[in-house]
Formats: sequence, structure tokens, C-alpha cells
Amino acid sequence: MSALAKALKDKRVLITGGMGFIGSNLARRLVELGSNITVVDAMLPGYGGNLFNVEGVADKIRINFSDIRDVHTMNYLVRDQEIVFHLAGQVDHILSLTNPFPDIDINIRGSAVVMEAVRGHAPGARVVYTGTRGQYGPAVNLPVGEDTPMNPKGLYELTNLTAEKMMLLYNDKHNVATSVLRLTNIYGPRAQMLHSRYGVVNWFVRVALDNGTIKVFGSGDIKRDFLYVDDAVEAILLAAVRDEAIGEVFNVGVDKPSNFLELAERVIAIAGSGRWEFAPFSPERAKQEPGDFYSDITKIRNTLGWEPATDLDTGLRATIEFYKRHGSHYWDAVPQ
Repeated sequence: MSALAKALKDKRVLITGGMGFIGSNLARRLVELGSNITVVDAMLPGYGGNLFNVEGVADKIRINFSDIRDVHTMNYLVRDQEIVFHLAGQVDHILSLTNPFPDIDINIRGSAVVMEAVRGHAPGARVVYTGTRGQYGPAVNLPVGEDTPMNPKGLYELTNLTAEKMMLLYNDKHNVATSVLRLTNIYGPRAQMLHSRYGVVNWFVRVALDNGTIKVFGSGDIKRDFLYVDDAVEAILLAAVRDEAIGEVFNVGVDKPSNFLELAERVIAIAGSGRWEFAPFSPERAKQEPGDFYSDITKIRNTLGWEPATDLDTGLRATIEFYKRHGSHYWDAVPQ
């Protein structure tokens, strides 16, 4: 039995946002590890909650279709949990430019509801919160380490940073054992494929599988670190079971970046369909674009022994194969 299986077997765990991309992959891994799993998801349109994400394991988990902003529901669901994975959030960068209130209400108020529920009804639980590399804003130095000054460019990233600070406050002031992860560009099976507003790698995959034209913005040489979802899940699990992670912030990314043109070419080659062309940034994307970014993962490698195990080509092959088999559960009739 692996160390994770020993640590997580029969553990009572709650996953907020558990029907979405990362949450459902986390739930499936926890089923393999023998945990006692509850997922909560409001299934807000466009956010990626999908019943097919738990196909084959739905009878091994409890599913609650509720909103993290509902105080009474969260108080009930959190009670007696041993680990809370807080993944639910407003993740649409473009929406945050036109309507700030969902970000504020879900990412800040919703996170406060979750943490108050833990403090009041499961004070001994471990909490893992997943934020975003976008909290850093434009990179001051590359690779970007956890001590880099934070200068987020949008409200989405700012509300994630605020939620992160709240998590650490509950750790420091209320003794709620909490770990914070700043996730990079995650891709892989079970992500939403209805629109391009988040999840650039998966959107490239959709366009290629539709034999369409991938839009590569600017000159295509902007660097990013693209992380396969299974590797992100392993980092999340390690943060939940290792005492060294309590009160800490970790980057979860790849220290070997690729640029967008390379990404487009690799997706097309592996999919065997599609094409690419250069395109100018839209005004909305230009406002959000921070330039080159890739993560320094020295801290999580040294502290938790985690590093990515899946190279980009392997991850893309697995992603493309998944959507070739199951795309009908994720595709919209007319790509947006």
C-alpha cells in the first residue's frame, strides 16, 4: 500500500467544486485510495460541473448539489469531515472584467463561509485551498517563486489572493490547519470544453479535434508552464497529508516551460487534425495577459517531494484520447 493510500484510506473528505475539472479528478483518485468522499457543487452553467465527470464512481461518493455560499448547507456538510479540499470558485477571467460581483461573492464570501463552517463544525480538519498562478501578475523574475511580490492584473486573480490570505489567517489565528497551492495552467480530461474563457490547452485540443484553426495570439512566443491534471491532484493530496505543508504556500507547476506556438503545433500533431494561425490579442485578453510565466517549484519539491511526472506530449496524448472517446459529453453544438 502506498503512503498516500495509508494516509487517506477511510478518511472523511469533502471536495468543494467536486463535479468540476480538478475536483472530479481528485474525487476519482480518492476513490482509488479508499477515502470516504463527499462532493459539493452548485453546477453553475459554464463552470465545468458535469455529471459524466464521475461516471463509474458515482456510486462510491456522495454528491450534494449546493452552493458554498449557503451557510446552513456548508455547516452541515463540513461537520465531522477530516479533510476539506476547497476548489470551488469563480474562474472566468473575462467575466471578472465586466461583472466583479460573482468573483467577490463566490471567491471571497464563499471561502469565508467554508472556513467558518470548518472553524465551527470541524475544527480539527485539514484544509487545502487551490489558488492560481495569476495572483502574481506579471513576472518580476523567472521562474517565479513563492516569495515574488504579488501584483494581480484582474479581479479574478485579486479575489483568489484575498481568499488565500483568508485561508492563512484561519491557519494562524484560528488554528485551522490549512495549506495553500498556487496552480499553474492545468489541462487534461474532464475539463469544460464549451468555451475558451479558461483552460487554454483544453481549448486548443477542442479546436484541433474539430479540425478548426487554433488562434495563436501575438507572436506565439509567450512562455507558460502547462501541468497535467493527475500531477496537480497528487500535489493537492500531498498537501493534505503532510504536516510540513500546514501554514505553507506552494507553487504547483512545471519548471520547463513551453510557448503557445509550440503548444499549438504539438496538439495538432498528436490530434492528427486542425491547423493554427497567428491572431491579435482581443482587448479583453490583452488586459489580462501577464507575459512569460513559469513556476519555481523548488519549495514543493524539497518540502513534499513532489514534481511533475507527466511530460507535455504524454499529457496531451491522454487528453486527446479522452475527448476522442467522450467528447459528446463535453462538446457544445456550436463552439463559442
